[in-house]
Amino acid sequence: MFGKLKGIKGDELTIKLDDKLNMHRLRKFADNKQPTIQIDIDDGRHISPDQRKKIFAMLRDMAMYTGYDIRDMEQWMKYYFYARTGAKPFSMSDCSVQTANKFLTFILDFCFENGIPFKTQTWDMIDVDYHLTLECIEHRKCIICGKHADLHHVDVLGNRSRKFTDHRKFRFLPLCRIHHQEAERTPALEFAQKYQIKGIQIPEDDLIKLHIMTKKQIKYWNERYEREV
Repeated sequence: MFGKLKGIKGDELTIKLDDKLNMHRLRKFADNKQPTIQIDIDDGRHISPDQRKKIFAMLRDMAMYTGYDIRDMEQWMKYYFYARTGAKPFSMSDCSVQTANKFLTFILDFCFENGIPFKTQTWDMIDVDYHLTLECIEHRKCIICGKHADLHHVDVLGNRSRKFTDHRKFRFLPLCRIHHQEAERTPALEFAQKYQIKGIQIPEDDLIKLHIMTKKQIKYWNERYEREV
């Protein structure tokens, strides 16, 4: 769906859609759950040298791992990107910032899903944002070094049992054993500033998929909150 931003009031946006909203279709895609909306702002900017550098660094790692030539790897991933997303053909020399971000995210997802490793210098180039952190959580990779990771609760649980805790209210970071131990003995703010990372709250569906919570536990907490209102 496309539209124009008509107004901003605090954290609320007013959007005028170009076409009439099909609620039936929206509910179908959202599986009758509360829809999640992503806002992409096209500000007319073109791909930056930094974005281009990160994309080619990842393509180079993929080419070395698979045995493809890097140019063949670029074309193969582009065609796959077009087929999966419906995106129009673009050039890495002058595409928009939004297209570059989407393509970078698509490559990142592909590497995680297919177990393609990154070199350390490539890993260091990738911005640590919500999407990367969630991918690292799902695939159990340390957000700092890329090694196998466990989940670290950024917020202190106290004496609460993990089994009887509403994890939707807590932030997580995927950390390897060494960085996990460092996080445990370092103040949270100091650790976050050192590595320029921050924990994220995991969406409900992912908490279930990652076996952090069960549907029964979520139902219990929802009913408890309703009783407390």
